[in-house]
Amino acid sequence: MVLNSNNRVDHFECLETTIRIQNTHMPLQIHSVLLPPHQTTLQKLKHRISEIFFPDDPFFRFKNQTWFRKLLLGIQFFFPVFQWAPQYNLCFLRSDIVSGLTIASLAIPQGISYAKLANLPPIIGLYSSFVPPLIYSLLGSSRHIGVGPVSIASLVMGSMLSESVSYSQDPILYLKLALTATFFAGVFQASLGILRLGFIIDFLSKATLLGFMAGAAIIVSLQQLKGMLGIAHFTNQMQIVPVLTSVFKQRSEWSWQTIALGLSFLTFMLTTRYISLKKPKLFWVSAAAPLTSVILSTLLVFCLRKKAQEIAIIGHLPKGINPPSSGMLYFNGPYLALAIKTGIVTGILSLTEGIAVGRTFATLYNYQVDGNKEMMAIGLMNMAGSCSSCYVTTGSFSRSAVNVNAGAKTIVSNIIMASAVLVTLLFLMPLFYYTPNVVLAAIIVSAVIGLIDFQAAYKLWKVDKIDFLACLCSFCGVVFISVPLGLGIAVGISIFKILLHVSRPNTVVLGNIPETEIYHNLNQYKEASRIPSFFILAVESPIYFANSTYLQERILRWVREEEERVKANKESTLKYLILDMTAVTAIDTSGIDTLGELKDMLEKRSIQLVLANPVGNVMEKLHKSKVLESFEEKGLYLTVAEAVAAISIP
Repeated sequence: MVLNSNNRVDHFECLETTIRIQNTHMPLQIHSVLLPPHQTTLQKLKHRISEIFFPDDPFFRFKNQTWFRKLLLGIQFFFPVFQWAPQYNLCFLRSDIVSGLTIASLAIPQGISYAKLANLPPIIGLYSSFVPPLIYSLLGSSRHIGVGPVSIASLVMGSMLSESVSYSQDPILYLKLALTATFFAGVFQASLGILRLGFIIDFLSKATLLGFMAGAAIIVSLQQLKGMLGIAHFTNQMQIVPVLTSVFKQRSEWSWQTIALGLSFLTFMLTTRYISLKKPKLFWVSAAAPLTSVILSTLLVFCLRKKAQEIAIIGHLPKGINPPSSGMLYFNGPYLALAIKTGIVTGILSLTEGIAVGRTFATLYNYQVDGNKEMMAIGLMNMAGSCSSCYVTTGSFSRSAVNVNAGAKTIVSNIIMASAVLVTLLFLMPLFYYTPNVVLAAIIVSAVIGLIDFQAAYKLWKVDKIDFLACLCSFCGVVFISVPLGLGIAVGISIFKILLHVSRPNTVVLGNIPETEIYHNLNQYKEASRIPSFFILAVESPIYFANSTYLQERILRWVREEEERVKANKESTLKYLILDMTAVTAIDTSGIDTLGELKDMLEKRSIQLVLANPVGNVMEKLHKSKVLESFEEKGLYLTVAEAVAAISIP
C-alpha cells in the first residue's frame, strides 16, 4: 500500500493512539530487584583501584601480544617519539621548520621577558627555551605543544621567592632557590604522573582558574609599570594598592623617553594582536611582533644611545649554552621550605596550563594525550632543566597557538625552535646589549592581556552564579591580597563547591507525565501530575555520612509540606513515600542507618517508605546490612511506575 504524506501522518497518529490505548489497558509487569553478581573483597578492591588510578586502562595495548611486541610497545609508551618517527617525512619536516622558526621568533623575546618577570637574569629565560623543549620532544605525547617559560608560573615564582629573599641584594641565593623550586616542581609533577594522581589538579576548576589568571594578568601588568615608566626604585610587593602607591610616589623618576618608547611598541603589538584575531590567516603578524619590536627598539636605542641615556637597557648577556647547575641546588638551609612550597605551587600551575594546552589541541586534531604521561614528561623536563640553569617551564598557550597556526605537524617544531635558540645563545647574544627594558615590559603586558577573558566571565554569570562568585573571589584574592593566597583561595573555593554539592544534594518531587510510565520533576514538566496518596521524591547524589542528616531533615520537611498541601486541597491522605534511588550511585553505613530511621519516623505518621531502583552496589549494601528485612512486601521495586502500579492494586 502506498501512502501520500498526509495519509502517512494520519496513519502514524492512529498507530500512536492505538499503542497508547493498549498501554493504558495492559497490566504493568512487576519485576524483582536483583542483587549484583557476587564478588570477593579482593575483586572489589581491585576493581575500585582500577577505576580510581587506571580509568583509561593503559595496559590494554599489551594484551594478546608477543614478548617482542610488548617490548616495542613499552618503549613507545615511555618514549612517544618512536610512535611517529617511522612515519615522519619531508613534507612534515618542511611544515615543522616553518612553525619552529616562527615560535622561535616569539620564544626568544618571551624567554628574556618572563625571566625578568620571575626576577631572574634574562639569560635564564633563553636557557629555559633550549633544554626543556628537547627533553619534552622525547617524552611528551602532544604533537602541537610549544614548550617554554610562561607568565603565570614566572610571576608566582618571583612573588613567592622575593617575599623572603631580595633578588637585588642576594642574587646568587635567589637564583639557587629558583633552580631548587624548579627541581621540586619537577619532582612533584613527575610523582603525580607515576602514581597516577593527576586528578588532584582537577580541584582547580575552570572558574577559579579564570579569575586567578585575570587577577595575575592585572598584577603582572601593574608590575611592568616600573619598566614602562622608567622607575628605578620600585616596591617588591605585588598587591594593587602598594604598586599604584609606589608608582605615584616615584613620579620624579618617570622618563618621558621611556614612556613614549614603551607606549609606541605596546600599541604596535596590541594592533598586530587585533589583526591576527580578526584574520586568523595573518597569525604570523602577531607572532613576529615581539621579535620585531626587540630588533627595532634595539636599533633605535643604539642609534640614539647618546641622547637616550635615560632608557634602561639589558646590558651584557653571556654567550654559550646552558652551564650545569646541579651544584647550585639548595637542599639544606633555612630557605628549603620556601623552595619546596614555591616548587609545588608553580608546579601545579604550570602542570594545569600544560595539560590544558595539550588536551585542547589534541581534541582539535583528533588524537589522544595521556595526562599522566604528560605529567611525567613535564616533571622530568623540569628536573633536568633545574640541573641545566633553567627555571619552571611547561606548555605555553601563546606558543602552542602560534605553533598550530604555523602548520606544525609534530613535536619536531620544538626541536627546530630549540635549535634557533641555540644559535642565538652561541652567536647572537651581543646583539641584545642595547635592548631596552621597556620593550620587554611591553611584550609581557601585551602577552598577559589575553589572559583576561571577559566573555568567559560573563558566560559564568549567565550559566552558574556560584562559579562566577568563585571566579570573582579568586580574582580579588590575587589582586588585593597576594598571588599565592589568591591561588589558595581559588583552591579553597573549588573544594568548598565540591563539599557543598556533596553535603547538600538536590532532591526533587516527581510526577507522572500523562499517558506514559515516566516520572519526572514537577517543576520542569508542568504537565506532570501527582498521584493521589503517593509522594515521590528523587535524591540526586550518593548518600554519605556528610549528607545523610541533611537528607533526612530535608525529606521530612518535604513530607510535612506535602501533608499541608494535601490537607489544604482536601485531597487523599498521604500514605506512601516513594524514594527514587536511580541517581544514588553509592551509600555508606550512615546512609543506610538514615534510611532505617526515616522509615521508622514515617511509620509514626502512617506513611510507608518505598524504595525504587537502587543500583547494584547500593542494593548489595542494603541487603548485607539487613535493612531490607524491615521493608514489607510492597517496599522495594525496580521503577517508580512499577511501585505505583503494584501498590495501587488492592
